[in-house]
Formats: sequence, structure tokens, C-alpha cells
Amino acid sequence: MSLKLAVIGGDGVGPEVTAQALRVLEAASSATGLKTHTFDFPFSADHFLETGHVLDESDILALREYDAIVLGAVGGKPNDPRLAGGVIEKGILLRLRFELDQYINLRPVKLYPGIDTPLANKTSDDIDFVCVRENTEDLYCGLGGIMRKGTPREVANQTMVATRFGVERCVRYAFELARTRPRKHLTLVHKTNVLNFAGDTWHRAFEEIATEYDDVTTAYNHVDACCMFMVAKPEVYDVIVVPNMFGDIITDLGAAIAGGMGIAASGNLNPDGAAPSMFEPVHGSAPDIAGQNLANPIAAIDSMGLLLREVGRIKDDASAVKTGEMIGAAVQASTPNFAGKGLDRSGYKCDEVGSMIIDALG
Repeated sequence: MSLKLAVIGGDGVGPEVTAQALRVLEAASSATGLKTHTFDFPFSADHFLETGHVLDESDILALREYDAIVLGAVGGKPNDPRLAGGVIEKGILLRLRFELDQYINLRPVKLYPGIDTPLANKTSDDIDFVCVRENTEDLYCGLGGIMRKGTPREVANQTMVATRFGVERCVRYAFELARTRPRKHLTLVHKTNVLNFAGDTWHRAFEEIATEYDDVTTAYNHVDACCMFMVAKPEVYDVIVVPNMFGDIITDLGAAIAGGMGIAASGNLNPDGAAPSMFEPVHGSAPDIAGQNLANPIAAIDSMGLLLREVGRIKDDASAVKTGEMIGAAVQASTPNFAGKGLDRSGYKCDEVGSMIIDALG
């Protein structure tokens, strides 16, 4: 089987780190025999500023023809009034997640060898869990509005949405994932003591579905407690399932304790395979260092490994899974080179890190 990948390099350092991920993909694929075909799409803040075009129905239809989407980063220069209101983030990232029903945001949180964590006395054995964030509901549905804007009597509201259908499919995915891991443990994170309605839907669905998974142990944490545990004793977590807004927050905290945004990979999944999934490093476009070969591409390369593993499982393609596992192992074999140096200003050029990981492929 061959994989067709749509590539959206995006803005800033996005094209640079994506180029290194594609270099590593080519090298790994040549070793495993996996065939891939890539096609570049121009969607970005720069493209919008030049053409006035963000993303339309014909673009969505074109992207549906691919097995997965590789995304670098999108976002123009801060405080550019032409990009006010999140026109790019909403018009590209959120639209793709909703239109392609990428209802799972998968965020591995693992401390790699040689990477520093801000947590004292914690090791790779302590920081190794996965966050399963619901990706198409909650506060991100955009239900709400503003009345009397700009006056002393301004009123704004935003509605938290939780459907039984959306919650259940997310929770089931998390149980299935937990079942594949050695510890087989799943924690629901919400705020049921205050958010009685949405929280109740999540908690009841979680408890009912848990009866179908006798091999998976479960727990519940309020989101504020989860933040404390992530910092004080992250070893309590194996798999976390969490609604969209809270997930947006705790996954960035997870990235911080695992070494920072520069090493954090992510996937926006349509686990049913009915539409392509999208994979991206979670760092921003970093326009201040764009074009200088300074960005660290580890997160983009690790996201490529995640893409191959997840798409390989969805499509039952063993060669894709094997290639993804090879890339993931090469990333972890390379991270000791960053010991004591940090990721953001390690002294390595962007393309040097790409070559380092290619060498580690063996």
C-alpha cells in the first residue's frame, strides 16, 4: 500500500520543520519499502494576506482524497490587525478538525532520554502518559455571542457543548487505547463538582462504558487536581480522557513537563478512517526565527512518526506502522544529544537535527 500525504507547511518555521520531517520520512521509507506520495498546499496566514483566501469547500474536498495531512504551523506576525479574531486558526485548524470530523486530539506526554524536565527528581519512568482530548465539541463549537459590545452593559456568553454521541466515541477510543498499554489505566478529567450538566454527561458515559472494559482500571480527577498531580506526581497517569477546553490546557502543561513545546507531537484523528487525520507539532510559527535554520524539528519529525503509526493502524498497513516506529525510535535515540543544552537554543541547526535523526535510523 502507498500513502498519499497532503502537506501544509504553513507560516514561519512551519515549512522548515516540515521539510526535515519529510527528509526523515523518505529515509525511513527507503529502509522499510513504504511508498509515499506528497502534495503541497499553500494554506497559511501569508497566503491569506496575499490572496484573501483561507480555506473553502473545494479545498476540503481536495484534502479528503489524502490518507493524512502533515501540518507545520500556521499564524502570522503577532498583533497584525489583518489577522484579528483568529481568522487563520479558526479558518484552517478548527475548520479542518470539524469538517474532517477529527474528533480525537492525541497528545503523547513522554520525557525522552537527555531532555530536561522542570520537575525535580522525575525521570522518563515517571512522565509517560497519553492525553485523549475530545476535539470537536465543548466551548470550541462557537455557540454564543456578544450583546451591546463596547458599552458598559456588554454581555458575552460561550456555551459548553457535550453530546452523548461525541462524548461516548471519545471515551471508547480512550478505553481502547488504554487496553493496549502495559498499565491499562484510564483517568477521566473534568470539573463535575461545578459543571453539573456537561460533567454529568461525561461521568455517566465514562462509568457505563467502563463496565465493558474489565481489564482497564479507572479513576476520576477534577481538572484543577489533575494540574497539581501532573506537576507533583505525573506517574499516576497512563491515559487521560478529557473534554476539549480542559484538554487544551492540560496538554500544554504536559508538553512543559516533558521538555517543552519544541518536542511535543500531536495528532488530530478521525479514527474511523472516513476522512484524513492531521498531524502537527504543537509549537507555533515562531516568525522571529523563520528562515534562519534555527527551529528545532524534533516535534515535527515525531509527529510524522505518530502519523505513520496511527494511519497504519487505521488502514491496517504494517509497513506504515513499522516506519513510524522506526522514526519514533530514532528520535529517542537522538535526544541524548540535547542533554544539558535545552531544545530551543541547543546550538544545532534545523537541518542538522534532521540529519542526526536520519543517522539514528541505522
